[in-house]
Amino acid sequence: MKINIPQRVQFIINQLEKQGYEAFAVGGCVRDSILGRKPNDWDITTNALPEAIVKSFNHTIPTGIKHGTITVMIDNLPFEVTTYRIDGEYTDNRHPDEVIFTSKLEEDLSRRDFTINAMAYNYNQGLVDPFNGLKDLEEGLIKTVGSAHDRFNEDALRMIRAIRFSCQLGFGLEDKTFEAIKLNCELIKKVSIERIREEFSKILVSKEASRGIDNLRVSGLLQYFLPEVLAMFGFDQRNPHHDKDIYYHTLMVVDNTEPKLTVRLAALLHDIAKPVTFSLDEKGIGHFYTHEVKGKEMCEYILKRLRYDNDTIKKVSNLVFDHMSRYSNLKKSTIKKVINRVGKENLEDLFNLQEADIKGSAPPFDFSGIHRLRIKSKEILEQKEPLNVKDLALKGDHLIKLGLKPGKLIGEILNYLIEKVLEDPELNKKEQLEEMALEYIEKSREERGKKDE
Repeated sequence: MKINIPQRVQFIINQLEKQGYEAFAVGGCVRDSILGRKPNDWDITTNALPEAIVKSFNHTIPTGIKHGTITVMIDNLPFEVTTYRIDGEYTDNRHPDEVIFTSKLEEDLSRRDFTINAMAYNYNQGLVDPFNGLKDLEEGLIKTVGSAHDRFNEDALRMIRAIRFSCQLGFGLEDKTFEAIKLNCELIKKVSIERIREEFSKILVSKEASRGIDNLRVSGLLQYFLPEVLAMFGFDQRNPHHDKDIYYHTLMVVDNTEPKLTVRLAALLHDIAKPVTFSLDEKGIGHFYTHEVKGKEMCEYILKRLRYDNDTIKKVSNLVFDHMSRYSNLKKSTIKKVINRVGKENLEDLFNLQEADIKGSAPPFDFSGIHRLRIKSKEILEQKEPLNVKDLALKGDHLIKLGLKPGKLIGEILNYLIEKVLEDPELNKKEQLEEMALEYIEKSREERGKKDE
C-alpha cells in the first residue's frame, strides 16, 4: 500500500530519521488517505524525546511538551510531532494523569481510541497496523482498540466520537463497542459541554445525521445533554397532515436540509415545543398552536446551555420562529418582518427548512406557500424598501441630540419606528420620524406618570 505523504511532512520524517529516530504519519491522516479523503492535518509520531525533536528543527513551539507534543513550523505551517507514549490513569475519565514515554510504536498505537485511527505509515516500513484497522476500514466498522469499556472509561468523549465517525464515514458500530457505550453512557456527564457540543455539531452536519442522532438516543447519551428531544419520541401528533411521530418527523426534516450547522440545528429544534403546546379539538385532531413561539424560547435556552455562540443562537432561534411563515397571510409588511428577523442572507436557509418540513410530513406535498413567499421576498428586496433599524432615516445619535440619554428607550423608539415604516415605507422621512419619536416619548412619559400616581 502506498500513501502519498506531503513534502513538508516527509521533510520532518526525514530529519528525524537522519538523527537515528523512527517517525511516522499517524492517526486520522493515515485513515483518510486510505479512504481517498483529503486529511485535515498530518500528525507525526516518533521515538525521539521532546528535547530531541526541538533540536532537530529550526522553529518549534512547545505546545504540549508535558504530553510529548512539539509543534514544528515548516514554511510557517504547523505540524504536531509527538513522542511515542503510554497514558497513565484517567481519574477524570477525560485526560491521563500522566504520560510515560516509550520507545515502541505499538505501545503508542495501543492507547488510541479506534482501530481505524491506530495506524501509522512511512515510506520505509509502509503501513503499521497492529490492530487490524485496515480490515475495519474495508468492512466499514467502528471498533475500539482493545477493551471498549477501558477506552470509554479513559476518555468518555470517545463514546460520542464513535457515533460521530460512524455517521461521518457511513460505517457501522461494532456490537461490543455500542453495548459498551450503553453501559458507560453516564460517564458523559464528566465531559465539558463545549467538547460535547463540538462532536454533536459534527454529527449534525454529517451525511447520516439522523442515524447519529438516533444512536445518541438509543445509547442513552442524548438524555445527558439534549433531553428535550426525547420528549418528541413516540409522541403521536394525531393530525392528518402528519404520518409520523414528532421525533421521526424531525429526523426526516434534518436529513432533508443542507448540511449547514445553523440549518440542521433549526431542523432538529423546529418542533421542539410541540409536546408542550399540544391540544386536541372536539374532533380528536391534534394541534400545536404557537409552537413556533414557544419553540424559539426553548431553542434559545437549549443552545445557550450547549454554549453555542450568540450569532448561531440568534440565527437558529429565528429560523425556528419563522418556519411556519409560509402559512402566514403573506401581507407585504408581514414578509418584511420575516426578512428582518431571519436576515436576507439567511432566507434560502429558511426556505430549505420549510421545504424539508413538508417532505417530512404526510403526502401530498404542497410547496405553493414557500413558492409565494420566495417570490414576494425577492420583489421586496429588489424594491430596496427599508427593512430594519439601520435603514431608518432617523438614527440613534439624532435622538441623543434631541436630549435622550443613550439606553433602552432609544432602542424602543427605533423598534417602534421600524414597525411603522414596515407598514408604510413613505413614513421613512427624517422629519416625520422625528415627530413620531417625540410623540412616543411623550406617551411614554404619560404612562410612567400614571404608574407613579
